Amino acid sequence: MLLIIAMLGVERMTGLSVLPDRFIAGLAPPPKKFPLLAASEPVGIEINKIDLAAPVHNVGIAPDGSIAAPPAERAQEAGWYDQGPTPGQYGPAVIVGHVDTTTGPAVFHQLPQLRTGDRVEVARSDGSVAIFEVDRVDRFDKEQLPTDDVFGDFSRPQLRLITCGGRWVGGQTGYADNVVVFASLVEAR
Repeated sequence: MLLIIAMLGVERMTGLSVLPDRFIAGLAPPPKKFPLLAASEPVGIEINKIDLAAPVHNVGIAPDGSIAAPPAERAQEAGWYDQGPTPGQYGPAVIVGHVDTTTGPAVFHQLPQLRTGDRVEVARSDGSVAIFEVDRVDRFDKEQLPTDDVFGDFSRPQLRLITCGGRWVGGQTGYADNVVVFASLVEAR
């Protein structure tokens, strides 16, 4: 029994399959069914739970190598990272937005209020809507963002919503943390 537990630990830590399928059957819940959508850029985002409806435009890479934030004059809009998947394709589509500005709340101000099971709808340029269900909401120190966890899972169509959070430290950093919403595609219309 100890050997099986140790081997399960190896599988979780390394991702290598060392046990026959029959040993691990039933240990993890099967993934929910999901559609798969062709590439189509996002044009809008709605989250009824937090009364959010905003346009989405493309953002790329910032000079420091991170994902660029929308310009301050577009703080009420979200930005889709155009170097990654579009919402509905395999992998994590990333949409970023400001939490606030010097004059008040911005597009993703209420993002930390989302909970498991809440729905996020992303309108796409082909006229379809990708509907995601929130899996979890986490906050990470900007210097210790788990990039593999946030950007590396291509097992299904997913969405990451990212904004700032935590305490204000000022300077180039702004807020000390990032708030990240992890969501999975569950429906499309």
